[in-house]
Amino acid sequence: MATTRQFIPLLLFHFLHTSATVHRGGIAVYWGQNGNEGTLSQTCATGRFSYINIAFLNIFGGGQTPQLNLAGHCNPATTSCRIVSDGIRSCQYRGIKVFLSIGGGLGNYSLTSKQDAEDLSIYLWQSYLGGGKENPNAARPLGDAVLDGIDFDIELGSPIYYDYLVKLLKSYSEIGRKVYITGAPQCPFPDRLLGAALNTTLFDYVWVQFYNNRPCQYSSGNTYNLRSYWIRWTSSIDAGKIFLGLPAAEKAAGSGFIPAEVLTEEILPVIRRSRKYGGVMLWSKFWDDRSGYSTAIIKTV
Repeated sequence: MATTRQFIPLLLFHFLHTSATVHRGGIAVYWGQNGNEGTLSQTCATGRFSYINIAFLNIFGGGQTPQLNLAGHCNPATTSCRIVSDGIRSCQYRGIKVFLSIGGGLGNYSLTSKQDAEDLSIYLWQSYLGGGKENPNAARPLGDAVLDGIDFDIELGSPIYYDYLVKLLKSYSEIGRKVYITGAPQCPFPDRLLGAALNTTLFDYVWVQFYNNRPCQYSSGNTYNLRSYWIRWTSSIDAGKIFLGLPAAEKAAGSGFIPAEVLTEEILPVIRRSRKYGGVMLWSKFWDDRSGYSTAIIKTV
């Protein structure tokens, strides 16, 4: 963990490069890991979310056939997940961007070579993005709807070749519809697994996980560590927008939960001054349903 003395230049940089304007943002949420969280269409119909990460494609690389896991929602092996296309289109009609999240905290995934990354990029392009028209025979586990991009929630394995995969996926934007790249690094800086990928400067949105990481998360009565690391992220990463990633309920994570009143009164008024501020990311829709967290914070995000 960096010392207080090391953060002084960052604090100065923050005040010199921070707008006096308080920026507005949106709420991103992860959906897909609990069948009791409602459908994708219902999630977007709440009007509370601007970005949805469908979680997770958690098996890929090393010669494995990529596999989607949507927990209790559906079984990709039986094609029952294709109904999700209706939800994707419903969300996009409302102006909500929908991404496929690859990785997660459970699974078996890694990239072992550039060829591995190339194979996965082709698979994602043809199976979830706009490449289905190029290969009508490609399996499309979520049906024919075209997702807006790919989210990187890499929490296992090695960091190698993800930077190459990001470049490959972003290159598909040249074909037509923009491919968004998003990521969910841990808040210790730099992230061990996504650091090189983030250095490509190709990420549109980065939702930093400020939980389950005690050196840089909120603890009771102490917002300093979180604010310091927020400054470090926003002053060091060249990305479109950066989001504060949080658990939507106390039980949603092992640590790092921020009571809604602390977030809205003590933290958001400070971090919203950053030009890179994009909003708040919540894990997850299931937990948000039980806590009402997004409802409590949406007017101040």
